[in-house]
Amino acid sequence: MAATPQNPAVAQQPASATPRRKVSRHRGEGQWAAGHFTPLNGNEQVKKDDDGLNVRTRIETLYSKRGFDSIDPSDLRGRMRWWGLYTQRRPGIDGGKTAVLEPEELDDEYFMMRVRIDGGALTTQQLRVIGEISQEFARGTADITDRQNVQYHWIRIEDVPEIWDRLEAVGLSTVTACGDTPRVMIASPVAGIAEDEIIDGTPALEEMKRRVLGNKAYSNLPRKFKTAISGSPVLDVVHEINDVAFVGVRHPEHGPGFDLWVGGGLSTNPKLGVRLGTWVPLEDVPDVYEGVLSIFRDYGYRRLRNRARLKFLVADWGPEKFRQVLEDEYLGRRLTDGPAPEQPVQQWRDHIGVHRQKDGRHYVGFAPRVGRVDGTTLTKIADLAESHGSGRVRTTVEQKMIILDVEEDRVDSLVESLEALDLSARPSPFRRGTMACTGIEFCKLAIVETKARGASLIDELERRIPDFDEPITINLNGCPNACARIQVADIGLKGQLMLDERGQQVEGYQVHLGGALGLEAGFGRKVRGLKVTADELPDYIERVLKRFQEERADGERFATWVGRASEEALS
Repeated sequence: MAATPQNPAVAQQPASATPRRKVSRHRGEGQWAAGHFTPLNGNEQVKKDDDGLNVRTRIETLYSKRGFDSIDPSDLRGRMRWWGLYTQRRPGIDGGKTAVLEPEELDDEYFMMRVRIDGGALTTQQLRVIGEISQEFARGTADITDRQNVQYHWIRIEDVPEIWDRLEAVGLSTVTACGDTPRVMIASPVAGIAEDEIIDGTPALEEMKRRVLGNKAYSNLPRKFKTAISGSPVLDVVHEINDVAFVGVRHPEHGPGFDLWVGGGLSTNPKLGVRLGTWVPLEDVPDVYEGVLSIFRDYGYRRLRNRARLKFLVADWGPEKFRQVLEDEYLGRRLTDGPAPEQPVQQWRDHIGVHRQKDGRHYVGFAPRVGRVDGTTLTKIADLAESHGSGRVRTTVEQKMIILDVEEDRVDSLVESLEALDLSARPSPFRRGTMACTGIEFCKLAIVETKARGASLIDELERRIPDFDEPITINLNGCPNACARIQVADIGLKGQLMLDERGQQVEGYQVHLGGALGLEAGFGRKVRGLKVTADELPDYIERVLKRFQEERADGERFATWVGRASEEALS
């Protein structure tokens, strides 16, 4: 286990969560490692008053029995996130009021609930339970997120204990699915399956979960902490935008292992993760993970919420200092230098379609529309996975799904059955590449609608440009927070309100063009003053994609073309 500095003199913090530092009277950035334990904002005070993990008892014994109005505000808008619960947006509140109303005015008396699915790994028994809960308690909702989770809406507080019981009976949980905690650990959905895999990270993932989930040593972080691990050469876990990521590589002397990245993240101040230049063997990944997580806990900035992510600490320290602190203070040993991962040879990293497994069977990836499914559909997918495979299903970081272990003579039948459910294993580039966040339908931070607009945009583009066959990502986000990764999409659309040609306030989008991950990772370009109303969106995207078709060089990617195109061509 990773070594953790301690300061036993500081009684108000868990012994395993406190560094060996002298207490300073200067509040600085609120770093525990500098002795700054006095909460400097309301969020830090709430966490000091009571650990978020403790709220479960109150939900089970008080709130679920007395109803929504009995919930303490600090639990309602704070600690309940530690168990995957956010209040959802009250219906009928338009985007112009998002930033001006008080929280209690935005809150509906229903919750979003996030089920964490580490590595996207599900059995059909688990998937069937998820589907049944959706139908019984969530009005059929069950969105697949871009972090391999499933997200419900319309959850009543009275039903939460029963939902937990059902999930936990099949090995699922909502623990730390939200909050200032280690969030779901994303991993290659074909770990241990794919023919081209460099190394299977599953044993490390399981040990990381065992050490961290529900552990109060890590339940009070400065903010959320996102983790990724994959041994796939297609780089299928968006490692560049996670707080910590382990990327499969082959060391010329030591063989397969992982390259360590830290400090990635998007939102309103996007930063790509940086390599520490190390090679980490599979058996050491949990120690290194715990060390990076502990650095964030102890040295992370707690004064301002908008600087309380690991990416700001990494930017200030640089990779050399970060590695030194990790080695000297948390691991007590030097890490081995190692190579960078090779660039993938393909643009699509979503595992859509039919692929051969290393055991000779096949896996079949398919595309719901912008991650939107429902409980009935999920139970039907479980049926198909049992009748055509071995009962194993995966979710992906692209809001897609995969059925594993399909014999060759069952592949065509499965593909046809999926098509009948509007779940295409051979989707158009638009169905395959369009992603949308929750949007104003349920999210209290959103300004515009996203899910329905993304689904209708797919239909329009398939009708208007049926011959378009290049990889393209179109990501719609309801606000500036980038849950749908707008800055790293070919076409990223950030929701905002704007005036149309008649001077009326309408929903619209600021446009980001030419972002990418994996191949030449970088953030999209913002064309000066380029904003598009929601109604104009299909026209605009059709126009830009047709110009790309006309002007692109042989084999040129959309993002590369955007980098050299004129502002006129992109407008």
